[in-house]
Amino acid sequence: MNMNTKIKISIWIWILLLFILISSIEVAAQFHDPKKGGGKPDAQLSQKDNDYLDRQAKVFLDTVQSILSENLPTIPENRARGTAKLLMDAVFHEHYAAFRKPVQQFFHDRVNKVIKELEETTVEEGVRIWKIYDMGFIARTKTVTLAFDLVSGITSGSQDFAMNDDEMNRIVKQCNALLITHRHADHAEKQVADQFIKLGLPVLAPEQVWKNDSIQSEILNPERVADKIQKLKLKKYTLDMVVYPGHQMKSINNNVYLVTTPEGITLVHTGDQINEGDFMTDFEWIDQVSKKYEVDVLMPIAWTTDIFRIVKGFNPKLVLPGHEIELGHTVWDRLPYWGDDEYLGLNYAELKTSKYPVVALIWGESFHYVPK
Repeated sequence: MNMNTKIKISIWIWILLLFILISSIEVAAQFHDPKKGGGKPDAQLSQKDNDYLDRQAKVFLDTVQSILSENLPTIPENRARGTAKLLMDAVFHEHYAAFRKPVQQFFHDRVNKVIKELEETTVEEGVRIWKIYDMGFIARTKTVTLAFDLVSGITSGSQDFAMNDDEMNRIVKQCNALLITHRHADHAEKQVADQFIKLGLPVLAPEQVWKNDSIQSEILNPERVADKIQKLKLKKYTLDMVVYPGHQMKSINNNVYLVTTPEGITLVHTGDQINEGDFMTDFEWIDQVSKKYEVDVLMPIAWTTDIFRIVKGFNPKLVLPGHEIELGHTVWDRLPYWGDDEYLGLNYAELKTSKYPVVALIWGESFHYVPK
């Protein structure tokens, strides 16, 4: 092989390598991170395939909206509502669901439903509880409105999915206090807490939440002591409260709030309370709660270990589970409404067939509980 031939081969090799490099850059550009904006929801699919998934999401979620409007939460749950939840599971277990416009529209429709009801609803007896997103609940009695783990949905990774400032402001204005269970961003959002503080409303959280941030001086850190009654002072009322020393596994302090309203209704929100492996110490107080307090409504995390034992420990009149299909988790870690007990090793299905009334609300729904 002469020198000219070698040069020609080298030139062609460099041209080939350059072509491969340019092609790789183009492919990399197509496989962008949707969280950074631009492009299709799932860049690994063709535009045609993405368009199909968008149309499917719209049809499924429009059907969900229709079913829910005609079938309000009841005990026991009717079959139509179960079908609606299955359709939601199908849509929200697509990896880039939060970046699809029909999904974003669905969430904002549900949020604005809550806003409208909060602005127009008074409660004369019992308590009405709205489910917002993740473990976000708002409970209203005749005298008080309490928000638990209220967040915007920004942990989905999509700004367009999350509540905007106006939506969140309108919700906050309807509340008297914010109770945060632990430091994870799908439960504690600094911007939301700041809105409460600016209105002079108390925000409660463990010390681990924004520990080294200036906002910490504005946060109330109640004592985490089992069965110690503390006072939650609002602008017009003072509530009795117990803050149980819960955990999300061992390293995360997770307040479990037991709050009694001026009407004598006792609510419990567990945040991400979970015992796992060798760390089972919290059951020492969980198993004893019902012996000292009469709990009306328990709001537990649906995917916690041994949820049935936790519910028996509190022995509530009503169970409103939360944290289904939270979009900040990987697609396989988004608990579907149908439960998936086998995959997660849970006993959620056992709870739902037990003596305890369980109402699994969908975002934007509420349930009115009246003590008998």
